[in-house]
Amino acid sequence: MNAAAFTRHDPGERLPRHRHSEAYVALVLAGTYVEAGDGARVAAAPGMVIVHRGHDAHRDEFGRAGASVLNLPLVAGLDGIGRAADPDAVARLAMRDAHAAAMLLAETVTPEAARLDDWPDLLAEALSGDAELCLADWAAAHGIAPPSLSRGFRLAYGVSPKRYRLEQRARRALGHLSGWTGSLAALAAETGFADQAHMTRTLAAMTGAPPQRLRVKSVQARV
Repeated sequence: MNAAAFTRHDPGERLPRHRHSEAYVALVLAGTYVEAGDGARVAAAPGMVIVHRGHDAHRDEFGRAGASVLNLPLVAGLDGIGRAADPDAVARLAMRDAHAAAMLLAETVTPEAARLDDWPDLLAEALSGDAELCLADWAAAHGIAPPSLSRGFRLAYGVSPKRYRLEQRARRALGHLSGWTGSLAALAAETGFADQAHMTRTLAAMTGAPPQRLRVKSVQARV
């Protein structure tokens, strides 16, 4: 993303789980919404800054007033969730220069905790950190019936717990690709896939390209 994009979302609008190939940062200008992304759900409010990495997936549920959001290119110094010191100044600058607006945002943003942290978020965190997590054991430990676990997580994140875990496994593999010097089979084993073919299918479905091509592109980007 090289240009600024001002978007307006209707009251009660819902965006199904989707992903963007390019990284970007969202600045909430007005309204509220809940975003369920890769890692946690965020209660977004005016002034909130939310970073989206390339190929991140998320779904959004907008509040009664809808929301206005400014999307900008991602620059160094922006990561995670934060709060803009002066959202209006960033928005005004974005009308003339998107990159300059993103740089201003990076210079003035402060970290902020906005996670919901109820059981679907706890499960998302557990699935991201433990490739071998037994869902039945986790449900029993938290007093949740397995069908309710699957149904509740899907309502929150727009995907089943098993699919979410697979996507997080793919994200780890994608993150390792640029500096990986071993074989792709070894990368598949390192990141918890059954085999190289399984990793290849999953990454291709997520990014539109097989890992061999993604590795070449990441090397070319560093040259």
